[in-house]
Amino acid sequence: MARPIPPAPQVTLADGSAMPQLGYGLYKVPATDATGLCLDAIDAGYRHLDTAAFYDNEREVGEAVRASGLPRDELFVTSKVWKDDNGYDQALRAFDDSMARFGLDVLDLFLIHWPVPSTDRYVDTWRALIRLRDEGRVRSIGVSNFHAHHIERLVDETGEAPVINQIELHPRLPQTALRAFHAARGIRTEAWSPLARGRVLGTPFLDELAAKHGRTPAQIVLRWHVQLGNVVIPKASSPSRIRENLDVFGFELDADDLAAIASLETGERTGRDPDDD
Repeated sequence: MARPIPPAPQVTLADGSAMPQLGYGLYKVPATDATGLCLDAIDAGYRHLDTAAFYDNEREVGEAVRASGLPRDELFVTSKVWKDDNGYDQALRAFDDSMARFGLDVLDLFLIHWPVPSTDRYVDTWRALIRLRDEGRVRSIGVSNFHAHHIERLVDETGEAPVINQIELHPRLPQTALRAFHAARGIRTEAWSPLARGRVLGTPFLDELAAKHGRTPAQIVLRWHVQLGNVVIPKASSPSRIRENLDVFGFELDADDLAAIASLETGERTGRDPDDD
């Protein structure tokens, strides 16, 4: 029988809602595999599933939520409005479409996937998300891939800040200034591509840290995220890796470990800059 994994702790959002600090990310998880892998994740102990309309697996995530047998309030589900649906009316329709695919009554967290400043519709999209929250159709609202100046504009024009910003963040791109901006405003930082799509895992000293702590290099990096206070959503395509990614709450990196990981910073992105869209 597999050893029990300590559950991910809950973090509190500015609106009073709570979410698990570590979740299962579904980017590039094929629809044909999504239900089974979500159930593997839930069986391992995950209670946070992160998807998006663009990932084309919302229907299968909803199926997993129902098949899990868990009370609905024990699972935290996130989705995102795709950039082609930015705009007030478009975002409302996109949310309806997502919920029809999920087969859920309420969504836990809904994000603007990209600001797309070239189309200048993200503030109107934000107003639509505020309406959805106020109507009780989604519990919390946030953004993804926003720079500080995008968030400042949301606040200036609507008076409302997102509770979370999901951004590319890993040891090569630690987003120190943006994390400080978030912290000063009560916004949670959530990391996508937390392992830089695996590019950081060939670093020799990560192997040394893994040996020191009796863990894998991926667990070392995910633990670094946890200790920074990030919400983190690693993707995995096998039950063993799904379990491994969650098992990062039973050890602690020391100051020397954290300093060594900090030396990996290069500013390199694996995705595009949000201002270039």
